[in-house]
Amino acid sequence: MKHAETSGQHRTEDFQKVNILMKVPALRDGSFTLAESIAILLYLARKFKTPDHWYPSDLQKRARVDEYLSWQHTGIRGKGSKLFLTKVLLPLFTGQPLPPEKLEAATEELNVVLKQFEEKFLQDKPFIAGSEISLADLVALVELMQPVAAGYDLFEERPKLAEWRRRVEEAVGKQLVQEAHEGIFNMKNLTADKIAPELLEHFKHQLLKQANQN
Repeated sequence: MKHAETSGQHRTEDFQKVNILMKVPALRDGSFTLAESIAILLYLARKFKTPDHWYPSDLQKRARVDEYLSWQHTGIRGKGSKLFLTKVLLPLFTGQPLPPEKLEAATEELNVVLKQFEEKFLQDKPFIAGSEISLADLVALVELMQPVAAGYDLFEERPKLAEWRRRVEEAVGKQLVQEAHEGIFNMKNLTADKIAPELLEHFKHQLLKQANQN
């Protein structure tokens, strides 16, 4: 399956009609269009009236889901994607060797937010919102797969996190979880010649800029 960002589909005129920001994911539902993954998840949960546990009607349980979804952008997602960028994408798009100090710093930053995730959001509960899985758990697992796909097994020395992952995979279906993450795990096998030429320089510039800012 082609990845929209490496094939350049998200920068076409047709895609721009769906998301003027030209980023994935994006949703079109009839004449209605929507960007941003969290907004899309919440829209779909409400439209299709998914089982209550995904986005609970209970005020306080829903607040726990919202709390995590608000934090994760700069927490798990921010630090997890930074490690993936540093270890996988930066060498791929720039052709430059991995700076060890950048990898060390990115790993340490991720370790800090993993501790926060366990102590603040997971605590001793089976799932983030309590006894049942929710969208918060789904989003958390997806973002944690970025550093795992980069070769950092963050579950290995964190038994509480490993048990939580097992529960999420059992609730969703392990095969479905594996299928959902095939794309990011296959990124390690991606070579520059498989990327749309017009995107190579664009990504290279953006990644170098982001790396230098960090």
